[in-house]
Amino acid sequence: MKTARVRMMVWCMVVMIGVGCVCAGVAWATPEAAPQTGLHNGVDANGYNGHDKALVCFAAVAAIGLSCFASALALGRIGSAAFGAMSERPELGGRALVFLGLAEGIAIYGLIVSIMILNKI
Repeated sequence: MKTARVRMMVWCMVVMIGVGCVCAGVAWATPEAAPQTGLHNGVDANGYNGHDKALVCFAAVAAIGLSCFASALALGRIGSAAFGAMSERPELGGRALVFLGLAEGIAIYGLIVSIMILNKI
């Protein structure tokens, strides 16, 4: 059971790193397109070059990936405890949904932070 959980955590981290590498590769390619887009020496109007944009993409991927990972862990623990409590006392279902919503808020906050980071590019 524990090996399956560890394997899933490693797989999620590999996917998150892969998405970050793809985003960074797209952002890193920006300086080569400078003559066509009117950029000066690979720097855009905000003062970012391709390397800065790649780091910003990594930060956005880390924000959304880690917040979703933490939210998934919280939802798993809260959900299993909520269903156990509801099997004994069904009237606790409403409270369980509130706690699940609070745990889901972690992922939503990560999404908001990621969007705010990407709007800086």
